[in-house]
Amino acid sequence: MYYLEETRPQRPLMPQDVLKRAKVREICEVVASGVQPLQNLIVLIHVGEEKKKEWAQHWITRGFRAIEKLLSTSAGKFCVGDEITLADCCLVPQVFNARRFHVDLRPYPIILRIDRELEGHPAFRAAHPSNQPDCPPEAAK
Repeated sequence: MYYLEETRPQRPLMPQDVLKRAKVREICEVVASGVQPLQNLIVLIHVGEEKKKEWAQHWITRGFRAIEKLLSTSAGKFCVGDEITLADCCLVPQVFNARRFHVDLRPYPIILRIDRELEGHPAFRAAHPSNQPDCPPEAAK
């Protein structure tokens, strides 16, 4: 993500304001360190088929509680204000995974509102897993 930010300055995903940049990084790190790695295939294989749903639900819920709290002070139309940032790019795939593992998303109204806002954006539609060339037919919408 940082590579894209540095090589495509005409489409910045980091705010100019230094405090907003820090908030974007904070949200990204909660996802990148505390939620997403615990859902990697190798981890789920290790956990085992019978426990993987419970495992994923636990870590997604824990991460979403933290993210919802952060968003309560930073969100505008999107995660940090009214411009799409790297935080939004990190959040949306986690909402997809939360749905995949049947996490109750009702306790996270800010996350849900942001996800709804972004689901119609052309870049997010194009990046959706069901729109990828290697998406198995049974996983497509």
